[in-house]
Amino acid sequence: MRIRRLCSSDASAYRSLRLRALAQCPQAFTSSREEDEQLPLSVSQQRLGAADRHFWGAFHGDELCGMVGLERETRAKSRHKARVVGLYVAHEQTGRGIGGALMRALIDGAREAGVELLVLTVTQGQGSALRLYERSGFRSFGLERALKLGGRFYGKHHMALELAPS
Repeated sequence: MRIRRLCSSDASAYRSLRLRALAQCPQAFTSSREEDEQLPLSVSQQRLGAADRHFWGAFHGDELCGMVGLERETRAKSRHKARVVGLYVAHEQTGRGIGGALMRALIDGAREAGVELLVLTVTQGQGSALRLYERSGFRSFGLERALKLGGRFYGKHHMALELAPS
């Protein structure tokens, strides 16, 4: 397994894995497959190439099988903070420590960039994701009735991790 930063040339593989994630785990993401599959590939290229966003991918051979993103706040008063977004590991690759490796890469990258606070949300019922974030040092600070899917509401745990300055 190889973990590396993704770049705009990875957009096609990233988009395919993202659409798979949105289809297989619709309650885990705020975005929907129906909305995202309408977007051109250039949106994924821009997302992976943006200065305030960084994405890491896990590769099994040449195949992208896991991903996670970091979106830094852009306003001066909140540039110390970044959001963790879009963590997904292909089901056939789970249980191999890929999620933890992706989170370690993201946290290391955030520290190198001078980020002092990481925040994220995780949908209620996503026990393995919640445990992964807790093992990575995140702590819950609230629950929001955040998503409505098929007439059902899903709560999202808000979590944070304070990083010591590098």
